[in-house]
Amino acid sequence: MDWLLYSVAKCLILVLQALPLDLVARLGRQGGRLAYSLDARHRRVARNNIARCFPDLSPEAVRDLARESFRRIGESYACGVKTASMSAAQLSQVLEWVVPDELAHPPADAPLTSVVVAVGHFSNFELYVHSNLACLRFQSVSTYRGLPQASLNRLMRDLRKTSGCLFFERRSEGAKLRAAMRQSGMILGLASDQDGGDRGVQLPFFGHMCSTSPAAALFALRYGCRLYTAVCCRVRLARWRIEFGPEIPTHEHGAPRSTAAIMSDVNAAFEVAVRRDPASWFWVHNRWKRGRPVA
Repeated sequence: MDWLLYSVAKCLILVLQALPLDLVARLGRQGGRLAYSLDARHRRVARNNIARCFPDLSPEAVRDLARESFRRIGESYACGVKTASMSAAQLSQVLEWVVPDELAHPPADAPLTSVVVAVGHFSNFELYVHSNLACLRFQSVSTYRGLPQASLNRLMRDLRKTSGCLFFERRSEGAKLRAAMRQSGMILGLASDQDGGDRGVQLPFFGHMCSTSPAAALFALRYGCRLYTAVCCRVRLARWRIEFGPEIPTHEHGAPRSTAAIMSDVNAAFEVAVRRDPASWFWVHNRWKRGRPVA
C-alpha cells in the first residue's frame, strides 16, 4: 500500500509539474470545488469558522465564501506542487516580494542578525520557503511535520528541497533546528495561525479566545532574533505577492515582552490579512478548538 500511494502521488506531481501554471491553478480550483461537495466535515468546519468571524454575513454569503475558500485551497495546493519545480527566474515572473529594507538590503559591514517570521496559511503558503530570493544574504529555514507513510514523507522532502530551504522535522529534529538558529543569517518561518494545543497561550483572534502557539515569540527571544509576520497574497489566478509586516518588538524598555503580548501582535496582523481577503485563509482548520468568547 505504501508503494502504491507513493506511485500515485509521484505520477500526480510529475503531471502537474509538466503543465502550464495557469492550467494547474484551474485544475486545482476544480479539485477544491469537488472537495467542497464531498468533504462534509471540513465544509462544516469552514462554515462555522466563517460565521464565527463574520457574524453579519448571511447564510448564503457564508456558504459562498466557504466554497470559494475550498477552490483557493485546491488552487494553492496544486500550484504549490508546480512552483516547487520552478527556477528563481520563473518564480520572479509570478511572485512579488514586499520586504523591509533591513532584510532585503542589510548593511554589509554589520553583523547579520537572524530573523523569525510568523507565517500563516494564506494562499500558496509553500512559497514562504523561497524567502532567500528576497533576502539574499539569509538562509531560509522551516519546520515540517512528517507524514506517517515513509515513502510519502520522502516524496515531500524531495519536492521541497529544490527551494534551498533547510527543513527540520518538528518532533524529531529539534536539536538540529536549535543548532542552526545559533548561527547568524538564518530566516526561520514558523506557522503561527493554527491551534496551539494544550501548550499554546490563550489569546483573542476575531473576538474569540483560541490556543496560539508561542513558538515564534520563544525562538525570537531565545536566539535574539528580529520578528516579523508574512502573508502570501493572491493577486490573481496563479500570481502572488508575499508581504512582510512591520517588525514586531520583542523587548520594551530594555526588558523582554511576554510571549502573550508578542503573539497578540501576530494574531492582530493575521486578522487584518484575513479581513482583507477572507477566501485566501485556511478556514478548514478548527482554530478555536479550545476557545471561548472574549468576556
